[in-house]
Amino acid sequence: MKQFSSFLEMVKVRQSTRAYDSRPVELDKILRCLEAARLAPSACNAQPWKFVVVNEPELKNALADAMHDRILPLNHFTKQAPVHVVIVREHANLTSNIGQVVKNKEYPLMDIGIAASHFCLQAVEEELGTCIVGWFNEKKVRKLLSIPARKRVELIITVGYPATDEIRPKKRKSSDEVISFNKYD
Repeated sequence: MKQFSSFLEMVKVRQSTRAYDSRPVELDKILRCLEAARLAPSACNAQPWKFVVVNEPELKNALADAMHDRILPLNHFTKQAPVHVVIVREHANLTSNIGQVVKNKEYPLMDIGIAASHFCLQAVEEELGTCIVGWFNEKKVRKLLSIPARKRVELIITVGYPATDEIRPKKRKSSDEVISFNKYD
């Protein structure tokens, strides 16, 4: 495992990996990433998620096929990743559901985003690359993984060893554009 001098140092090197080498990923590394995701906070402790790990090569390749199409040629890198983690939205608890209605906010989506982030940051420590994918054929994914039709597949995270050690410069808005104090500027 890679050690970082600070959390911010780890965040600075986390990036979306779109090229993987062929090494298999050790199960203990995946389990630590899943544990980090499982321990993520959620609104009213609803934990509205289920993680489906796909590491069987033939099934993983079929899943990768469901992540790109002819209309918009995205996500062709997904077959390179030896593991895919599918995040399925589960029903939130009563308190979270009431909060959703009262405050008109999709708390389960926020919660899943936090869990996905925890997974990906633990992957950095494990020296693994990840890419969070939201573009896929949900119906095909549900069929491939026997996910009930009433469930939503929200995200798929590709996981593997990056093909290169290169850390790309982050292209982000400046602090002045995204941060203000005491009022919206």
